[in-house]
Amino acid sequence: MDQKITSSRCRIGLALSGGAARGLAHVGVLAVLLKAGIPIDYVAGCSAGAILGALFCAGTSLEQIRVLTSYVTWRRLATPVRSPQGFLSFDKLERWLIMLLGDLDFAELKVPFAVVTMDVQSGERVVLREGRVSEAVRASCSVPGLVTPVGINGRLLADGGIVDNLPVDAARELGAEFVIGVDVFEPFYGRPQGPLGKGLTAVETLVRNAGGGIGQADFLITPETAGQTYIRFSKYQELFSLGEEAAARILPYLLKTIGH
Repeated sequence: MDQKITSSRCRIGLALSGGAARGLAHVGVLAVLLKAGIPIDYVAGCSAGAILGALFCAGTSLEQIRVLTSYVTWRRLATPVRSPQGFLSFDKLERWLIMLLGDLDFAELKVPFAVVTMDVQSGERVVLREGRVSEAVRASCSVPGLVTPVGINGRLLADGGIVDNLPVDAARELGAEFVIGVDVFEPFYGRPQGPLGKGLTAVETLVRNAGGGIGQADFLITPETAGQTYIRFSKYQELFSLGEEAAARILPYLLKTIGH
């Protein structure tokens, strides 16, 4: 992270973590990076990061994304189901992405994109770079046990945050030489430390470190999301601001590092 990139045009990748509603902080980070003229050549996303990544890579403007997120509710993303594999289906999320972007394949995106998922039958990390984008994003968001997994290429795939919440390696596999990681899964170590509080903090810590992306990113942006909501999309303005503030704080050092 301290080594300056000396090439005149380093290929830059962006790794966007999961974090449910906290993923809205990614919008603020992207706004700062793009305003500063930092090129994004590749994107890899997990769960909420996969949603934002798909919108960005399809060419949706940040202004459009800001407007869209103001209308997002769980009722518009999820359907209750009776299934031994989960209580909800993200079929509406998939249909919403198709409505916004069209039923795109990865090859049709304007920016190369990768989505991280997990095979629920083997626990294997599965990175999707081909096929239908909306289906891949739905799988990456489908929390095992809560949301039904998605069948893709003969496998049942679910939330990639279980195995790789900050998919830095996936961005490198696309061709990135320098990867900016955006982590919105900061654990809340200040919550009341009864048994439930300790358990929740432990789960946050496990998910945040899943896959090791935190230590692999060339540059890490961490909005101050500890204690912020995972479920209230109505907090979008506050989450946008947290992303903007985190990116603005480190922007001078990032520009110096990439020689921009």
